[in-house]
Amino acid sequence: MAEVRVQEAESLESALRRFKRKVQQEDIIKEIKKHSFYLKPGEKRRIKQALARKRARKKQRRELS
Repeated sequence: MAEVRVQEAESLESALRRFKRKVQQEDIIKEIKKHSFYLKPGEKRRIKQALARKRARKKQRRELS
């Protein structure tokens, strides 16, 4: 769980920025989206394979450059 303590003489905007960064680093939003609805096992597998193909294409493009 992300927690940020506001330090003395720190603006609320900078504390909020730190909080957002911490939430992003801990992948909290991704987990919430992942558990917000049910996916059948076959659908999960197809999504996982599609992401793997996408990563492989991206890696291959980077290696060619």
